[in-house]
Amino acid sequence: MSSVASSNSGQKWNPKNLEIRTLSVEKTLEPLVVQVTTLVNNKGPSNKKKGRSKRPKVLVADVEKATSLFIEHGLEIARDNPELKAELEEAVEDTRRDGEVMSKTSHAFADDPCSSMKRGSMVRAARALLSSVTRLLILADMADIYNLLRQLKIARKSVGLVKDSNNPDDLIKNFKAFGTDLARLNHATMLRQNDLKDLRRRDELAAARADLKKNSMMLYTSSLASIRHPEVAAAKANRDYVYRKVLGAMDRISTAVQATGPSEPRPEEGAGELAFALDEFLQRVDMEPLDFDEVRHRPSLEERLESIISGAALMADSSCTREDRRERIVAECNAVRQALQDLLQEYLNNAGRRDKSDDLEAAVDHMMQKTKDLRRQLCKAVIDHVSDSFLDTNIPILVLIEAAQSGDEKQVKEYAQVFREHANKLVEVANLACSMSSNEEGVKMVKMAAKQIETLCPQVINAALTLAARPSSKIAQDNMNVFKDAWLNQVQTLTEAVDEITTIENFLAVSEAHILEDVTSCVVALQQGNPEMLDRKGGDIRGRTARICQVVISEMEHYEPDYYTQKVVDSCEMLKSQVMPKFEARLETTINALAKDPQEDPQENEFIDSSRFVYDAVREVRRAVLMIKNPEDVDDSDIDAMDGSESGASRLSGKTVETESGPTDQTMMRRLPEAEKAKILQNVQEFVKEKTLLDLEISKWDESSNDIIVLAKSMCVIMMDMTDFTRGRGRLKNTSDVIDAAREIADAGSRLDKLARAIAEVCPDSSVKQDLLAYLQRIALYCHQLNMCAKVKAEVQNISGEMIVSGLDSATSLIQAAKNLMNAVVLTVKSSYVGSTKYRKAGTMHTDGILWKMKAPEKKPLIRREIGDDKKAPVRRASQKRLVNPAQALSEFKADI
Repeated sequence: MSSVASSNSGQKWNPKNLEIRTLSVEKTLEPLVVQVTTLVNNKGPSNKKKGRSKRPKVLVADVEKATSLFIEHGLEIARDNPELKAELEEAVEDTRRDGEVMSKTSHAFADDPCSSMKRGSMVRAARALLSSVTRLLILADMADIYNLLRQLKIARKSVGLVKDSNNPDDLIKNFKAFGTDLARLNHATMLRQNDLKDLRRRDELAAARADLKKNSMMLYTSSLASIRHPEVAAAKANRDYVYRKVLGAMDRISTAVQATGPSEPRPEEGAGELAFALDEFLQRVDMEPLDFDEVRHRPSLEERLESIISGAALMADSSCTREDRRERIVAECNAVRQALQDLLQEYLNNAGRRDKSDDLEAAVDHMMQKTKDLRRQLCKAVIDHVSDSFLDTNIPILVLIEAAQSGDEKQVKEYAQVFREHANKLVEVANLACSMSSNEEGVKMVKMAAKQIETLCPQVINAALTLAARPSSKIAQDNMNVFKDAWLNQVQTLTEAVDEITTIENFLAVSEAHILEDVTSCVVALQQGNPEMLDRKGGDIRGRTARICQVVISEMEHYEPDYYTQKVVDSCEMLKSQVMPKFEARLETTINALAKDPQEDPQENEFIDSSRFVYDAVREVRRAVLMIKNPEDVDDSDIDAMDGSESGASRLSGKTVETESGPTDQTMMRRLPEAEKAKILQNVQEFVKEKTLLDLEISKWDESSNDIIVLAKSMCVIMMDMTDFTRGRGRLKNTSDVIDAAREIADAGSRLDKLARAIAEVCPDSSVKQDLLAYLQRIALYCHQLNMCAKVKAEVQNISGEMIVSGLDSATSLIQAAKNLMNAVVLTVKSSYVGSTKYRKAGTMHTDGILWKMKAPEKKPLIRREIGDDKKAPVRRASQKRLVNPAQALSEFKADI
């Protein structure tokens, strides 16, 4: 608009200020740019034969043809757009003039391509031509904007006629015309939206189009209700609200299509405040010792942490935060404070050093872990709110409509307050969820949906007041139904957006805990003979299980169908179609028994059993979902919770990082003398070599149908944890953790022994069978040695209290036993494969749970050219078939890991 005005006022068009705002202009201009650039970059005549090259002449002809087409289309657009005719004709004339100059200089350059003077003249002419064509295209694009604004003006006039209609007949006629104009406007806006380069303005147009579509039907019903019931103020308020929404959407379209320059960020953009603060804090706490300056870094880090803790305190003090969650948040805040002070002290202890000491690295890891624990508790606090607030979201509006249909205006006003509180709670919880999410696009969607909830809530109440004033009016009822549908759709949009920025692992963990609370409350109500409380808590269980199934099934749509996703779907289906109907029937029977006077026997044991089945089914759904997730993406607390351990504890023993009596055994291992550390490191390196062999072996096989591979991988992970403990790092914090880890390995070894012995029993080859049984004996021996080494560690700790000399002996023994066990596992896997595939008896099937399938290779280019690809070795035919030992062939095979 400003560019057109400047042209009308006689100001000179500045090509340097030209802004290409659409993809179509870029695409149209691109061929000409390529042609001109190719012509300018022509290096001269060909070296092959005498004479002039024909290539420049061809390029000149292409440029001349393209220029004439631009001129022709420009004149057509000028005839169709009188308001831009003068500017377009001027641009066409400039393009014609610059095209003629370009043609002349190009022919001269083509005749003498070695002349630098002619090349310079052609380059200047090319720049002038590109500027002229660009200006012409932008003016043509401006003509499209004028056409869209013309459609917008017509639609504004139409919606004004709808608002000013005085009778139903005029309203129908005017609304029909408005619908036609709106369809044209929507089509023109859609084309402009798809053509814009700026993503923010494209989103703005998309949102405005959605608002026009959503509010068009509400405009009709609210206007009709206002015409039929002019004495009802709420009906007029409904109509005015929708009218303002429609005009507001049109204004946003006008602003977006006329905007120039880069767009400004919107308020709802960006990650959540608390999540961003946590991420930034973690980035700042990890630094090199030489970079640490106490005067500068200590106040900065402490200030940032206190800001985070203030946000956490607000969430902890919220009304929906449970008491146990509040206590955990407070405890984690204190732990993070202490971890920061310990870290700052370690930085002071490492002042002047180039490299970090082991204690400093441990302090950084501890700081990271404590911050992660705080984040986890805050995320679960958010899920607490989401689980409670987004439960049976349809009930408040249904109750409000039921009161309105009865014609009781006083009751409607009472329920309107409840409905308003419900809407405010949805918005509050949505904002809380945003604060702990790093998903910028998801946060944007949630904030926009919450904003729509805020503006729509008063109008739903107005529609209910209109219906309450005229309960027998079909028009008022239709208006109420339209606003009801709009509300339910918007709540569903908000629910899906909130689900998108919360993890399903946290949602299921919290929902499982909430169902356990509800089941406990049901049992208490049953024992107290309180049917009302029993009915309310039973309804909560119904709502939570329905929401769990909804969220989980929606999540499974993001995965490719396979055995594991089908198991999740089957678990949900069992919960929904088998467990819940039995629970609901038992709940109804129990409530009826308690409601009678005198009360009948509620059959408490049967109700408790049905409740337990619900909890077990929910737990099974969660377990099935965790099986799908990548183990590296699943928090340890989620797995521990399945086993009943407390969050924030160490992986096995449940002990925290630092005990009340002093530093942990892991910390003491870091304080061993350097000579002993070097000896331990040497043993660990030998262990790592053995682990590499196991990795190569198990990486060949698909573990989804092979329990032997699963057990071998599990034993490998635990042994790595044990060797990490000897170096003063990892997840095992105390010797009791090492003992528990050894027990886990022994259990896994027993299961591996059972599977491998089943293979040995059906193997007809005696040598393979004997080898396999011998390897199993080694596994049993080394598992026993691991248990002994772990117990020696514990005894030394209990007797002396400090590890000065005995620490080295016990650590090296532990590592050596782990290395030997690793080797035995490798040999067992190889022999199990050979025994179950190469020497299988006729008529025997695969052992249960054992199917040897090669793992699918990683994706690679279809064609990868390498040096020597063209060289082909001669192919010779063997004189006879050569027998190859299966174990040797397997050892020579290496998976690509």
